[in-house]
Amino acid sequence: MADQIFETVVTTCSAAGAVHVAPMGARYVGDEVVLMPFKPSTTLDNIVGTGVAVLNLLTDVRVFAGCVTGRREWSTVPAGEVDGARAVRLACALGHAVLRLVEQREDAQRPVLRLARVHEAQHAPFRGFNRAQAAVIEGAVLISRLHMLPAEKIDGEMRYLQIAIDKTAGPAELEAWEWLQQAVARHRAAQARVAG
Repeated sequence: MADQIFETVVTTCSAAGAVHVAPMGARYVGDEVVLMPFKPSTTLDNIVGTGVAVLNLLTDVRVFAGCVTGRREWSTVPAGEVDGARAVRLACALGHAVLRLVEQREDAQRPVLRLARVHEAQHAPFRGFNRAQAAVIEGAVLISRLHMLPAEKIDGEMRYLQIAIDKTAGPAELEAWEWLQQAVARHRAAQARVAG
C-alpha cells in the first residue's frame, strides 16, 4: 500500500525572519512528520537553516490555489520559538503543529526531512471538506505540474473537477478555481508565444 500523503500548508521563516508559505504533502510516521520539499526550494532552505517549520491544517483552499498561482502573501501569527528560531502559523489555520528538524536524508531531487512535533494547537473545529474544496486542492496540484503534464491531461482533469466546483463551491472555492483557470490560460499563452 502506498504511503498516505496529507495535503497541508507549511510555513517557515528564513534566518532573517522572512516568512514563506507553501502547500506540501506530509506523511505521518508515528508521532513524527516527514516532509520532502523539492530541491532547490525556499521551504527546504528555511527548514535546514533554522531547524523549524509549522504544519498548518486548513479548509481555506484559496491558500493552496494562491500559492501555486503567485499569491503567497497570507496572514500569519506568531507560533512561538524553537531553540531561538521563530515559528509562525497561518491565521486561517484550523490547527497547527510546530515542528523541529531531527533528521535530514539527502536526495538529489527531494531530501527527506523527519520532524518532531514540539507543540500543537487547535483553533477552530474541522467540519469536513466539501467536494469543491477537494477539487481546488487537486487542481492546485495539477497547476504546480503544468510544465510536466500534457495539455490533454490537464484539460481532462480540470473538466472533471469542474463538476464538483459547479455543484458545491462557495465564494472562496470559486475565487480559488478562477485563479487556477487563469494560470492554465497564462501557461498556454506563454507556450503559444514560444511556438511563435
